[in-house]
Amino acid sequence: MVQLIGQKCSLRTFTPSDAKALAKLLGDNKLYWSTYEPLHREEFYTEEAQYKKILESLHLLQSNREFSFGVFHNDTGQLIGHISLYSIKRLPYSSGFIGYSMDQGFIGRGIVTEAVHLVMEFAFLTINIHRIEAYVAPQNKASIRVLEKSGFTREGLLRELLFINGKWVDHYMYAILQRDFKNV
Repeated sequence: MVQLIGQKCSLRTFTPSDAKALAKLLGDNKLYWSTYEPLHREEFYTEEAQYKKILESLHLLQSNREFSFGVFHNDTGQLIGHISLYSIKRLPYSSGFIGYSMDQGFIGRGIVTEAVHLVMEFAFLTINIHRIEAYVAPQNKASIRVLEKSGFTREGLLRELLFINGKWVDHYMYAILQRDFKNV
């Protein structure tokens, strides 16, 4: 298990015992999040499906290919979001992607920015990757703010990258290098 502690939130890699709370978080926010990510079949939002996804993420964690963290509120211990460092590639790339979602009741409090910073610190200083990338829809102004506040640079537009809820959606490519993180 990997645990990262911030002032507002703590991140911990998911364990099978988190399946129920994760299913509830996903179900409670599915319509809110559907603006920027696809809606899934109903079975995706079940405890059983999330249990299987957690087991898969633990397998990937063992090979340092993915770190799927729950975002827990420091005051209450409640699961309020999730954030992942995934698709980790070793040399010659030495890179990975970051992706995150926050419960709609906790948006605008700086928690996502802190979670992103904790994952960046882990990625650059503990597992020593060179580059972190992120995709974000141009309409997702809040996520763009998080990435830019965190030191990410917009590198380009990926046309019709993802098929989300019936249409192809462009996404910006953002990235930060290890040396840039040291200057943030």
